[in-house]
Amino acid sequence: MTKQLITGKTKLLGVIGYPVEHSLSPAMHNAAIAQLGLDYVYLPFPIAPEYLEKAITGFAAIGAVGFSVTIPHKQAIIPLLSEITPLAQAIGAVNTVSRQDDQWVGTNTDIEGFIAPLQTTYKQAWSQKVAVILGNGGAARAVVAGCVQLGCTEIHIVGRNMQRLKEFYNSWGNAPLAENLQVHAWDELIKLIPQADLLVNTTPIGMFPKVDESPLSAEEIANLPTGAIAYDLIYTPNPTKFLQLAQQQGAIALDGLEMLVQQGAAALKIWLQRETVPVDVMRQALRTHLGL
Repeated sequence: MTKQLITGKTKLLGVIGYPVEHSLSPAMHNAAIAQLGLDYVYLPFPIAPEYLEKAITGFAAIGAVGFSVTIPHKQAIIPLLSEITPLAQAIGAVNTVSRQDDQWVGTNTDIEGFIAPLQTTYKQAWSQKVAVILGNGGAARAVVAGCVQLGCTEIHIVGRNMQRLKEFYNSWGNAPLAENLQVHAWDELIKLIPQADLLVNTTPIGMFPKVDESPLSAEEIANLPTGAIAYDLIYTPNPTKFLQLAQQQGAIALDGLEMLVQQGAAALKIWLQRETVPVDVMRQALRTHLGL
């Protein structure tokens, strides 16, 4: 791939987070930009929380086209934006910001990223499917919204802290999805796993460097129906211990790499105002970067 030439007309995209050195987004987005032959560059910006407001103002001043938002800014950025989409509002988190009519508009492409591989894996209707989601943090919110969008008939959230689970449930307010949503203590998993068509790990358990850990034991995963989908939002290691155990039970395994690619592709379409972007190039850039 030819090295990109930065010019006086090069337009700026980027990712803000703290820390952000380990972000894979620059490799993915710059590969797509090069493939399209566009005069853009995508850079990582480590922004400490106390400088977030100044950074957003600065991006406007220098004419940035848009940026991705990662931890710890996904919630904190909301009051600093002129507008956020209903989807981002429902989730309570923004991961993509674009400049529209001299204003910052926030949305969330994590839902689209989460759903995309599921829609290609399961061709049949999702309306009779049961989803079981491990964890109740920020990532779980996008997964719940994605399951609602798919039309899952039951969505079960499982966590270890009942107080946090109740807060998670109540945070959805009167949203239509609340009728399909149930929260459970971890010890209820034994009766939920045999019903699961989709089992999602949104916890960090099993992430590098603790590659031998899994949120569920082999005994617990043994109750997962054959043909169910096990989905881990983690992408390093690839596959995780959780996915290895699920595959041994005859489950279909999906890892977080595809979600990362698809949410990035959805963001790039917004910034570039294009209907298609080279998703295959983005995926390969990540796989190369990760040595897969």
